[in-house]
Amino acid sequence: MRSSNPVFSRRGFSRDNGHAGFNAAPQAGAPAVGANPYATNPYAQQDTLYGAPQAPARSGAMTIDDVVTRTGMTLGTVVLTAALSWALLPVDEANLGKSYGIAIGAALVAFVLAMVQSFKRKPAPALILAYAAFEGVFLGVISSTVSTYISPGTVMQAVMGTMCVFAGVLIAYKMRWIRVTRRFYGFVMAAAMGFVLLMMVNLLFSVFGGGDGLGFRSGGLGILFGVIGIILGACFLALDFKQVEDGINYGAPREESWLAAFGLTLTLVWIYLEMLRLLSIINGND
Repeated sequence: MRSSNPVFSRRGFSRDNGHAGFNAAPQAGAPAVGANPYATNPYAQQDTLYGAPQAPARSGAMTIDDVVTRTGMTLGTVVLTAALSWALLPVDEANLGKSYGIAIGAALVAFVLAMVQSFKRKPAPALILAYAAFEGVFLGVISSTVSTYISPGTVMQAVMGTMCVFAGVLIAYKMRWIRVTRRFYGFVMAAAMGFVLLMMVNLLFSVFGGGDGLGFRSGGLGILFGVIGIILGACFLALDFKQVEDGINYGAPREESWLAAFGLTLTLVWIYLEMLRLLSIINGND
C-alpha cells in the first residue's frame, strides 16, 4: 500500500515499481511481519554469499523520535515564515496587491518544490525545508488577509481546529477505530482526485466567468465542500500514520523520516487551508 497527499506525490514507505519510499505493507495473503520479517520487508539485505535475506541494520533505522524531530523542524519552518510574512507583508489597501503577488509566487514555488520532492527517489532535507519556507509565506499572507477582512479570530480557530483534527485522528488510529486497508486507500484516493478536479473546474469557471464559478467556495455548497475537504485531510492523516508505523516496523533508513515529515506537513497544510476557508465562509455570513 502506498499513501499519498493532496499533491498526489509518489512518496511513501514502498518499493513498488522499483521506486524508493517507505510504506512496505505486506501483500494480501503474504506472511505477517511477525511470522517472517524478511519475506516482504524491502529493507532486508541480501546475503552476498548465499543470497539469503538478512535483517536491516537497526542502528540506522528510523524511529518515532526521528519522525517527531523532522516534523517539528518542517512545521516550525512553516510557522516561522508564516509569522514573518504576516509581519512584513501588510495587507492594507495600499499593499494588498503586492503582498498577494508575493504570496501567489511563493505558493507556486512551494508547489514546484513539493512536486520535485515527490518524484525524487530519496528525501532531500534542504528541498523539504525550502518547500516549508515558501508555503509559510503563502499561509502568512492568506491568514493575515482573513484576519484583517473577515474576522480576527478566524485564524486562531483554524489553527485550533487543525490541531483537534490531528489529535482526533491520531487517537482513533492508535485505538484502531480507523483501519487503513487497501480499500480505504483506494476510496480516499478516488475521493481526493474527484475533489481536486471539481475545485480546478470551479477555479476555471471563476477565472473566465467571474464571480465564484460553480459556487463551491461560498454559501451552502462552500460549507459542504469545506467539510468534505477536512474529512479528506483527516483520511490522509490516517494514511500518513500508517506510513510511519510501517516504516518503523520494517526498519526504514533514518533519512526516510524526512519523507514522513514532508507528508505530514502537506496534510496539515491541506487541513488548515480547508479549515480556514470553511470558517471564513461561516464567519463571513454572520
